[in-house]
Parts: sequence; C-alpha cells; structure tokens
Amino acid sequence: MSVQATWKAFDLAKVVATAESQGAPYLEFLRVPTLSAGIYSLAAGATDTQTTHDEDEVYFVLKGRGRITLSGQPQEIGQGSILYVPADTEHEFTEITEDLSLLVFFGSGGPSGADV
Repeated sequence: MSVQATWKAFDLAKVVATAESQGAPYLEFLRVPTLSAGIYSLAAGATDTQTTHDEDEVYFVLKGRGRITLSGQPQEIGQGSILYVPADTEHEFTEITEDLSLLVFFGSGGPSGADV
C-alpha cells in the first residue's frame, strides 16, 4: 500500500522573506520522496560553493543577474531565466552582479531536510 503525500500551497513572497531572514544560502521548503524545492540566494560578488548533485535540478531566477557555467559553458542569467541542470553536471554561478534569488527544484529529494 502506497502512502500519498498531502498537497501543500506556498506563498512565494513569504518563503523568500523567510529565506532572506535566515541568512543561509539555501532554505528548503518542500520535501517529498521524489521532489524537493528551496530558495537559493547568492549576494552580488559571492562565490558559489555548491558541488554537483546526483539529482536533476531546475532553477528559476526570481531576481538578480549573473552567469552560470554548465560543464564549462558560461550563460548569462537574470530575472525570469529558467535553467535545467541534469544530475551530476558541473555547474557554478559566477560573476554575480546583482543579488541572486533562485527557486530550485530537485528531482528525487535534493540535499537537505525541509524546515519550513
């Protein structure tokens, strides 16, 4: 017998405000067995210290400007950019010229436990 997840609704502005108030670069707000979601924040000039993940990812840029380098290929990003990063793909946000706030979805659960 399978266990069904309960649906949830989130107010994006409140989730972003919570992420910003905590000061940590990543705040996970959803975790179910096959998906997780969070807010990833990087200040202008910051260094992205993440490593490759064994889950597919989708990033949606809520605000800010910079670049992402995927497998050595740089790409400019800004508000409204949507990025798909396959599992085990090297990627790094660089040249962050305006504070970045990204909505992140991980296939199969992602790297940490939800606390919102």
